[in-house]
Amino acid sequence: MDVRVYGPGCANCKRLEQRTREALTGLGQPADVTKVEDIGEIADAGVMRTPALGIDGDIVLQGRVPEVTELMSLIATTLDRE
Repeated sequence: MDVRVYGPGCANCKRLEQRTREALTGLGQPADVTKVEDIGEIADAGVMRTPALGIDGDIVLQGRVPEVTELMSLIATTLDRE
């Protein structure tokens, strides 16, 4: 699983990265988590609002920082689609 957190480095972007890592640990799901801070790469990914979360090339969340439990649910739903 390839997980990307998109954002320029603001507090919310860092919070999303931390909570995403916690959610993955809680699910026991191994994943490569990459923080993408380059504005060009963010735009190329189709992100309109940061922070954003991408899983396996799909943007699944934009513009907010959900709680860890919501992230766990979102990640589990994404896994079920595979």
